[in-house]
Amino acid sequence: MSKRTRQIADTIQRILGDVIQQELKDPRVGFATITGVDVTADLQHATVRVSILGDDVSQIETMQGLERARGFLRKRLAEEMRHMRIVPELRLVRDTSLEYTMHIDEVLRQVEHERTVNPPQLDEDESAD
Repeated sequence: MSKRTRQIADTIQRILGDVIQQELKDPRVGFATITGVDVTADLQHATVRVSILGDDVSQIETMQGLERARGFLRKRLAEEMRHMRIVPELRLVRDTSLEYTMHIDEVLRQVEHERTVNPPQLDEDESAD
């Protein structure tokens, strides 16, 4: 990604984050954070990664609310980025990397607990080395 494209992606991320937190009135939209934006080189399309806290049902409802508000989000983006001739089409995708990280942390905590409760035993042959 070029420097200009990266700057545009960062700007889109900031603007959409603010709009979602402060202006979106859809009650289905829970706590959603824009974790990243990837913009195509021709600036026609932007993939917006959204991290959502909550159970599966609230995450689905939040994504439905965001999809429904996609036109509004793009309109607000056009208003904020007046210097751009083209405002990219938005593709919203749920970012599950935070969930995956939390899952890995939990697995590591379980392993650490199991090793504390039941420490590994060295074979007598290995301890003689």
